[in-house]
Amino acid sequence: MTKRALIIGGGIAGPVTAMALQRAGIDSEVFEAYDRGAEGVGAFLTLAVNGLEALRLLDLRDLVGDLGMDTPVMEIRNARGRLLATTSQPSRTLRRADLYQALRDEAVRRGVRIHYGKRLADASATPDGVRAVFADGTGAEGDLLVGADGLRSRTRTLIDPNAPRARYVGLLNTGGYAKGVRVPGRPGVCNFIFGRRCFFGYLIHPEGDVWWFANPPSRREMSPEELAAITPERWRARLMDLFEGDTGPMREIIAATPHILPGWSTYDFPRVPKWSGERMILVGDAAHATSPSSGQGASMAIEDAVVLGKCLRDVPDLAGAFAAFERLRRDRVERVVAQGKRNGNGKARGAGGAFVRDLILPVVMRQVEKRNALAWMHDYRITWDDPVAA
Repeated sequence: MTKRALIIGGGIAGPVTAMALQRAGIDSEVFEAYDRGAEGVGAFLTLAVNGLEALRLLDLRDLVGDLGMDTPVMEIRNARGRLLATTSQPSRTLRRADLYQALRDEAVRRGVRIHYGKRLADASATPDGVRAVFADGTGAEGDLLVGADGLRSRTRTLIDPNAPRARYVGLLNTGGYAKGVRVPGRPGVCNFIFGRRCFFGYLIHPEGDVWWFANPPSRREMSPEELAAITPERWRARLMDLFEGDTGPMREIIAATPHILPGWSTYDFPRVPKWSGERMILVGDAAHATSPSSGQGASMAIEDAVVLGKCLRDVPDLAGAFAAFERLRRDRVERVVAQGKRNGNGKARGAGGAFVRDLILPVVMRQVEKRNALAWMHDYRITWDDPVAA
């Protein structure tokens, strides 16, 4: 009998998981908490080559081929404009909203039903499946429930009421899309600058716009309400001040940005002890959110979807399939989370730390490039046809 999955969360992980399960012969429906889709929401993200390869297994690689831009090179400079490192990083950078819409539309085209305004309130096992109850009083039943509901996952707390909170890593995020400004560099290069008081990154789109982000340090974790109260013009003024005196086009890019994105905090999960409970399992950020500094958040969620599909296809009982999924994924994703934390640690150093970084980083990055030290992350490949052992 065909299994039926309830997927909680309609962002990126949810639709991809639905399509992966569909390929494994499992029907699913997606339940999104918000009353509409995420068109036009969010900044941009990177799909690493391993994430792109996971999309290819689901016949989704060509879907994103015309979105965003290839970004195979990274250049890192300090606040004086000195080039510290150049490294290769095969990837594609695209607007989160474009990726979301492409995946959502394709899932719907393939027959996946997506329901909006369905915020998960509770879920529990039944004698022959699982029942979800939503905040609007409605419910749904299936054979299993997949929590693809992100950093603040309700599914995670239902599986484990003692689940840890996400770890705040001391950085804020904002950014935008600048128009009509000429800056140093060329399309295809991720330009990263360690300013004296703030980290900055920018990319030049082939059509001329400049995509950028900034990571203002903040020791205090700000509430969502506090961040929402910061207007785009207050962000602009703050960033202009943070980059005063630094070498680079940061202030010109910020000035040429019509609308600066609302700010948000950076979090990760070093370890979520329980990924699954009776008939419920977590994927993506709900299980292992990683700092954006890893460049792997979306790719990890896509890999999860494919591996979960394989486990449910090959292992007949749910408990065994969930255990196989965790066995295949936990070590890898926790290693990625740790790498993201290391990458982000240097973004909020004082002057003394910056001096040491400028001495050491070029040596470290040359060794990373020479030894291909991050191959474990980027060269990872999943094969769909290889069976999963219980």
